[in-house]
Amino acid sequence: MDAIITQGKEEEVEKVEEEEEEEYTEHENEMYFFLKERPEYRISAVGRWLENSKGKVVGDVDTYFRHILTGERCETAWTACIGWSDQDERIEELWETLSMRIQNNEGLEQIICDEESFGV
Repeated sequence: MDAIITQGKEEEVEKVEEEEEEEYTEHENEMYFFLKERPEYRISAVGRWLENSKGKVVGDVDTYFRHILTGERCETAWTACIGWSDQDERIEELWETLSMRIQNNEGLEQIICDEESFGV
């Protein structure tokens, strides 16, 4: 009886070791959102994630936007436009429209990870 129990424990240990040795592949996709009616208004976004050897995402996906002036990491499309100042209210409205359309998009994480560009 002890031999059977020991054998079962050895199989469990082997299984755990196999899981620990699994290789992960890091992926990154940089893309941009743009206004369909004014494509020159665009905001870059980045998605980073790990996949196991079976092609399944492991852990959380890290998505963020790049500030339109500095290129620094921003957590939302809105903050990617902070600091943009222009005398023309129409231009400011275009940035706000772009930010609003991005944030209202369902499946935002998937879009950031899969697309090269995305018109809103």
